[in-house]
Amino acid sequence: MIEVNNLSFGYKKGKPLYRNLNLHLPIGSIYGLLGKNGAGKSTLLKNFTGLLFPKQGELLVNGFIPKKRLPSFLETIYFIPEEVYVPSLTINSYKKLFAPFYRLFNEERFYGYLNQLDVHDTGKLNTLSFGQQKKFIIAFALACNTKILLLDEPTNGLDIPSKIQFRKLISSVFTDDKMIFISTHQIRDLENLIDNVIIVDNGELLLQASIGEIGRKLSFKTIDNLSDETELLYSEPCLKGHAVVVENKTAQEGQVNLEHLFNAITENPAKAKAIFNTK
Repeated sequence: MIEVNNLSFGYKKGKPLYRNLNLHLPIGSIYGLLGKNGAGKSTLLKNFTGLLFPKQGELLVNGFIPKKRLPSFLETIYFIPEEVYVPSLTINSYKKLFAPFYRLFNEERFYGYLNQLDVHDTGKLNTLSFGQQKKFIIAFALACNTKILLLDEPTNGLDIPSKIQFRKLISSVFTDDKMIFISTHQIRDLENLIDNVIIVDNGELLLQASIGEIGRKLSFKTIDNLSDETELLYSEPCLKGHAVVVENKTAQEGQVNLEHLFNAITENPAKAKAIFNTK
């Protein structure tokens, strides 16, 4: 579980990235953190892992204060940054060096994940392509079997077949006693994986809701004419007319388009909050 209470964070130069941020993230979901470039998505993940510290507020991850970086905390969480680094080691040497830090590491699954991701090279890891390096780290992270897995832009550097295999792997390893937290702007790559959505913009939380709640609160559809633009949260031209996001007044759950959702929430935050705050 991740608990964020009135968290504020900012670097020395520039305005704060987060102001009084509050999040309650139970185990048992795949969360998608959506935000514009520079919105602080990577920064928030680094706060979760204790690599950065909040200036104000309280942050608890698995019951631990991340900035203390206790070994008992670190074995429960794995963070894959957008730009991965691998040393000049072979796959086996890397495993022997780092696997002991994770009590639940599963060697058989590790080699199974490597096989599924088509990583077979036996040379030094730093000689692999960026995509292969990233797939190696993904395989290792999954084999560590941590309660929380944090992924920052995990599909960057992966080709189309690898993205498909990545989604299959994440779906296969996820269980109700784990949390997977994905930060991304490549929404379409992960649309069918995420079951809870978090949207941040300008240092504020604009939305935290399950896909089911979003489908009941908002309607994503195509219409011929924009007859009443005051009802729209978002619209864009498409081949069959206009793709729009409007309030769902039937309360019957429909299909969610994450890309259109993100645009709707960031363009009309006040209207969106009013919709989601109604019971």
